[in-house]
Amino acid sequence: MKAVVMAGGEGTRLRPLTSSLPKPLLPVADRPVMEHVLRLLGRHGIDDVVVTVQFLATLVENHFGDGTDLGMRITYAHEDQPLGTAGSVRNAADALAGEPFVVISGDALTDIDLGAAIRSHQDNDALVTVVLTRVPDPLEFGITVLDEQGRVERFLEKPTWGQVFTDTVNTGIYIMRPDILDHVAPDTAVDWSGDVFPRLLAEGLPLYGYVADGYWEDIGSHDSYLKAQTDVLDGTVRTDPAGFELAPGIRVGEGAEIHPDAVLTPPLHIGAYARIGEKAEIRGHSVVGRGAVVGAHSLLDAAVLHDNVYVGPGAALHAAVVGRGSDIMRGARLEPGVVVGDDCTIGEHAIIASGVRIYPSKTVEDAACVNTSVVRETRGQAQLFGRRGVEGILNVDITPELAVRLAAAYATTIKKGDVVALAADHSRGARALAHGVAAALQAAAVHVRDLETAPLPVLRQQTRLAAVGGIYVRTVPGEPDSVEILFLDQHGADLTEAAKRRLDRVYARQEYRRAFPGEIGTVTHPAGVLDTYADSLTEHLDRRRIAASGLRVVVDAAHGTTGRVLTELIGRLSLDALLTDAGPDETRPTETDGERADALARLGATVRAAGADLGVRLDPVGERLVLVDDLGEPVDDGRAVLIHASLAARHHGRGRIVLPVTVSRTAETLAARHGARVHRVGTSPAALAEAAAAPDTILAGDGHGGYIVPGGAAPLDAPAAFVHLVAHLARSPHRLSELDAEIPQDHVLQREIATPWSVKGAVMRTMAESKGDHVLDTTLDGLRIVEPDGSWALVVPDAAQAVTRIWAEGATHADSQAVLDKWSARVAGVTG
Repeated sequence: MKAVVMAGGEGTRLRPLTSSLPKPLLPVADRPVMEHVLRLLGRHGIDDVVVTVQFLATLVENHFGDGTDLGMRITYAHEDQPLGTAGSVRNAADALAGEPFVVISGDALTDIDLGAAIRSHQDNDALVTVVLTRVPDPLEFGITVLDEQGRVERFLEKPTWGQVFTDTVNTGIYIMRPDILDHVAPDTAVDWSGDVFPRLLAEGLPLYGYVADGYWEDIGSHDSYLKAQTDVLDGTVRTDPAGFELAPGIRVGEGAEIHPDAVLTPPLHIGAYARIGEKAEIRGHSVVGRGAVVGAHSLLDAAVLHDNVYVGPGAALHAAVVGRGSDIMRGARLEPGVVVGDDCTIGEHAIIASGVRIYPSKTVEDAACVNTSVVRETRGQAQLFGRRGVEGILNVDITPELAVRLAAAYATTIKKGDVVALAADHSRGARALAHGVAAALQAAAVHVRDLETAPLPVLRQQTRLAAVGGIYVRTVPGEPDSVEILFLDQHGADLTEAAKRRLDRVYARQEYRRAFPGEIGTVTHPAGVLDTYADSLTEHLDRRRIAASGLRVVVDAAHGTTGRVLTELIGRLSLDALLTDAGPDETRPTETDGERADALARLGATVRAAGADLGVRLDPVGERLVLVDDLGEPVDDGRAVLIHASLAARHHGRGRIVLPVTVSRTAETLAARHGARVHRVGTSPAALAEAAAAPDTILAGDGHGGYIVPGGAAPLDAPAAFVHLVAHLARSPHRLSELDAEIPQDHVLQREIATPWSVKGAVMRTMAESKGDHVLDTTLDGLRIVEPDGSWALVVPDAAQAVTRIWAEGATHADSQAVLDKWSARVAGVTG
């Protein structure tokens, strides 16, 4: 059995540590991580190794040579350009000489029993055995589903929480027969999980999984790098530790000098020829690299020093990492999460704030306080995007500085000279941040089409018509103290999850593009955008029929940005309408649940007093609407989408209605009555928008008051939904309350269960494993479990909050409640 060690990656998420050092050479407790991997192979009798190299290949070769020092035979397979995980192994085919082999990453720390995995592979006569492990957070890994015999059923790379149905992930360790390489084209960039394995599954070839119990940590971030250090020092992972044990938990390399008055608290590691000064304090989980100097009275608290680092007297480092050859001068202070690249100088008494990254060969002046990027840095927060955009408390989480950096990152993902549409809601906070966003875009050579204060659907339309993307700054619905920055694609829809991840990566590296003085972008303020929007909504409607129908409508604009748009629409339709709360109020950019309920009660009273046929209330930015029927009763959002669907099916007679999996299955019955059909999608706005783009779509609704209609500006568009609803009612002999009464009662119930992030994967795996004789659907969001009687439950881990959401529907309310209680109890059983 031979081995292929993958050592060609750039390790971009670990910059600045990997800016000048290959990721496999990053030291973990005074040994390169790849040396830990090679020693693991040696312990299992695998001593013939091929190392694939590409980025800074010479450094890897110079360090390990031909493997003699480790008692191994090492050869190298070079890539002129990245070939992917499968292409890299195919490139090493000559060195493998037709023998079975193990593929393992050179930058993951593990003590998995490779011998057991190999025996499992041989027992199953597998073409490929994928070594799997269980992790608390599977989002950053490829998840793998096995059948009861251990055969692979499905792969899913980098899932969202809505796609997580197990916590069993691919470690990147594979046991392979040599004929696997017949399925990989030479000199082509190809990945195992994304390209080769799905093809092999489709051909029915024997792919198996082996779930390992040992330790495995993918060192893909600074946090995981520090965790790997801690786990080696704690003995959580079995390794061959360097040096000798000076005292329990304190390992010291050859030639190290430790002053008798130094204070050492285990566990820690001090490398060969390092020097620890008088009364220096080295606290637990610290690593001092070879040849490093720690001055008198200095403090290392869970800090990691690479080789030949100098820490001056009185300096303090807390959970920081310092690269090779860097100097931390007298009295300097590094806060938790700081990462300093190779050959840097941090001046005397300088303070580097938490999360700052200093790239190689940079100098921080004496007494400087660095709390934002004066050099390239990587952010410390775990997650940038929330449910839809980047949100947080104004001037606490979302500051002007963050808005500028975020806009600069977005600008870096598009071309110089491109146009971006920009708008904000009517709150002062959102408008202030929008000014900063505009400046950052201009500075990156991007032109800004600034609509200033406008409804979100208007921005979506202008993005689609005249820009490559859009940015909207608004108050978070229901949270007056918080703001959200939304990013739109060229079609005016929310960014896809893949596009968000790309923006997240650019923001994380903070490698922003800057324009030369002659390239600075312009700002324009287009005229007539509201007319353009109103024209697009009304030009294809039968306005005479609407005017002649005698419909009386009460419309509440919720003191938002839609008042002027609604005035235009009501006038063009010659609609008998009373418009209330039309003027924007910057002190009321959103509303709490209680305020919304009070407003609906007032709207219902007005509808009754005016003898109106319909009441409609739009949210402040024009994304969602709520209906009040002719009796003055608010219509639940779940019922409203069924009414819209029924009217659209009656009007068009055929076509498809796009709904998320959470909407009642009553919709299928309503659509079928008139020859239409329902197409189900996941719960994200991006999924709804993508499906609604199909030409035969007659309506799309999210079940929460958001709609996409034919001819609408873009998703989600409440004014467009309003005019289409009026057009349908103008053709109908029935009043809204009568239409509602014709629709069978639906019984969809929902519940949230607090779920720590660390157990979300385990929750989904447990749900999948406990399905019994139920039908399990994992094609959309989360897990949809269909009971034998046709009732169903949907379990979805929330992407932004530490909760799991459960929906259930049965034939009656009692049935729905029973199903909801059943699956809620199972989720709660895992969360404790």
